[in-house]
Amino acid sequence: MRFPSLKAPRLLAVLMRKPLNYRIVSQHGSHRHLESDDYPPIDFCWHDKQTLPGALVRRILMKRIGLSEQQARKLL
Repeated sequence: MRFPSLKAPRLLAVLMRKPLNYRIVSQHGSHRHLESDDYPPIDFCWHDKQTLPGALVRRILMKRIGLSEQQARKLL
C-alpha cells in the first residue's frame, strides 16, 4: 500500500505533533531546521504550496526519522 501525498504544511504538522514532537529551531524563508528530543534533526525545505509525493513522505518518516512502516502510517 502506498503512502499518501501531502501538502508541505500537513507533513510539518505531523512532524510537530506527538509522538515526534519536532520543533523549529531556525528558519530562513521556507528552509526550516527541526529538532526533537527523541528523533534525529531534519531539514524541512519545502514551500507551503508544494505537494510532496507519497514516496518522499515515506522516505522522510521511515529512512530519515527511523520509524517503522506501521508507526509512520499511524501518524498519517
